[in-house]
Amino acid sequence: MPNRLAHETSPYLLQHADNPVAWWPWSAEAFEEARRTNRPVLLSVGYSSCHWCHVMARESFEDQPTADYLNEHFVSVKVDREERPDVDAVYMEAVQAATGQGGWPMTVFLTPDAEPFYFGTYFPPAPRHGMPSFRQVLEGVRSAWTDRRDEVAEVAGKITRDLSQREIDYGSTEAPGEEELSGALLGLTREYDPQRGGFGGAPKFPPSMALEFLLRHHARTGAEGALEMARDSCERMARGGIYDQLAGGFARYSVDREWTVPHFEKMLYDNALLCRVYAHLWRSTGSDLARRVAVETADFLVRELRTTEGGFASALDADSDDGTGKHVEGAYYVWTPAQLTEVLGEEDGGLAAQYFGVTADGTFEEGQSVLQLPQDEGVFDADRIASIKSRLLDARSQRPAPGRDDKVVAAWNGLAIAALAETGAYFDRPDLVEAAVSAADLLVRLHLDEHAKLARTSKDGQVGANAGVLEDYADVAEGFLALASVTGEGVWLDFAGFLLDHVLTGFVDESGALYDTASDAEQLIRRPQDPTDNATPSGWTAAAGALLSYAAQTGAEPHRTAAERALGVVKALGPRVPRFIGWGLAVAEAYLDGPREVAVVGPSLDDEAAKALHRTALLGTAPGAVVAFGVAGSDELPLLADRPLVDGEPAAYVCRNFTCDAPTTDQERLRTALSR
Repeated sequence: MPNRLAHETSPYLLQHADNPVAWWPWSAEAFEEARRTNRPVLLSVGYSSCHWCHVMARESFEDQPTADYLNEHFVSVKVDREERPDVDAVYMEAVQAATGQGGWPMTVFLTPDAEPFYFGTYFPPAPRHGMPSFRQVLEGVRSAWTDRRDEVAEVAGKITRDLSQREIDYGSTEAPGEEELSGALLGLTREYDPQRGGFGGAPKFPPSMALEFLLRHHARTGAEGALEMARDSCERMARGGIYDQLAGGFARYSVDREWTVPHFEKMLYDNALLCRVYAHLWRSTGSDLARRVAVETADFLVRELRTTEGGFASALDADSDDGTGKHVEGAYYVWTPAQLTEVLGEEDGGLAAQYFGVTADGTFEEGQSVLQLPQDEGVFDADRIASIKSRLLDARSQRPAPGRDDKVVAAWNGLAIAALAETGAYFDRPDLVEAAVSAADLLVRLHLDEHAKLARTSKDGQVGANAGVLEDYADVAEGFLALASVTGEGVWLDFAGFLLDHVLTGFVDESGALYDTASDAEQLIRRPQDPTDNATPSGWTAAAGALLSYAAQTGAEPHRTAAERALGVVKALGPRVPRFIGWGLAVAEAYLDGPREVAVVGPSLDDEAAKALHRTALLGTAPGAVVAFGVAGSDELPLLADRPLVDGEPAAYVCRNFTCDAPTTDQERLRTALSR
């Protein structure tokens, strides 16, 4: 039987194209084959930088006897969760409901009608730690399918009915107010780790969206506790092993509470979100550390994740060759004292060990350490440290590099566009803004069709077959709106409008609730719908934010109303689970602040005084403020209408809740108007 993955665009699927398993991609043909041959379906879901996905592949899917058994008794379907988040979401919900936990690789057995009846995640090749072997699972499922088919059908039908009847407690169509946002702040305070920063225990994930809420809440209310939690968390992460001290960029999460040992994969979405958070922290506090981390993370995105076509790749693997041909997690990043001395010499090697917290016992495995910046680092010669970092980075670049998932995901590129546009504008880095524009150009050129419908992925300049989901439309619109504010080019506002019109017509129901897939998308056993923010903003809350900003830029009442109704879920969830609705809370802060609408006009786009006012507007901390920049009399952006120069000088106009301040030509007055 053939393996049918060789012509897929997903790097994860292509990693399995040479398996002896006769894999199918997710398709109607695969389920038709299951019906024709009267076999159950093995659905295996993962992603290219998933460590345990690689382990299970080596142990089971590359094993000929296991493959032979699968090929004889099952139709095997392989899915990249990043390419098909809808398929992943539906069956992950089933796994979590049945087992109380989930994760990847996800292993689900289905009937030929795609109804699930048995679930799991990773299964080892031999029984261990109370887990059955994968072969035992396969034999058990085959026995049930052969001998107890009626029981299997009953279980599958019940699970499918239960899933289809699940409803989100939407709460109301009212946006949250002061009470709910104060309750969310209190909830975060209770879960805050004051010794180490961040929230909760191990494993500890960078709480980028909750941090954005805290920064916005402080900007709007002056709450010092909110700023302190955001600032201290950012500093702890930046000093920890979760941050790449040599090249910039953050790993997926820390396996411990102290941010010391990361799970080493680097994801585009984490780094885009965190780049923006650190840039916003600098905007609020002037912190040198925040500035350094924002710029280094932006440079990491461009240097290591940018594709030939101008988009951004999805991830770097956690694993890499340790120099012996064995793939080991973290091999690219960790050091021993002896390795430091070998590269730097005795004196600088000792200094580097002290500076980066590299010990004889190690902080990782086998005497190796993850580079950190210990809290008691003392005073060091900056030039000498810069030389040490440069030499270590050169030496590290000679190691076998982690693999890169070159798939361009629309949503995550939207997040990167927003981060790079703002970081470039704040720190006078036009190259970063240009990188954002190039990625936006790629999305328009390749991912958008003639009806402005969005494809989720592309690779090597070839667009994927899967339709965009809600987070794609919302996050790309968010990126385009940021570009419009930074560049003053109205075309990005226009494209954002096209995408958000699709959100209103295809993803919103009559109650104001949003679905993750469009009304005309492939019908699964359940239409996925999840408003909670996890690794990225949910499509629901991202759409609320983009709709709110677009309405502020254009005055579009349907978009404003849709944003308000969507924020009802934040009213319901914010005080109860604030860590899991962080972006929704940040959007709610913008809603309560207006958001403010700022128009900056000058005699030309090159006028220095006009550019200075524009930058001041972008650096305003008012939550979610939108900025339009252009030539007086221009119709490039709606907010520029009827905004003349003041006594021939560039001027800024600030409006909020249908009321406008007097125009000003003074940067300090504008700064005050956007920070009070």
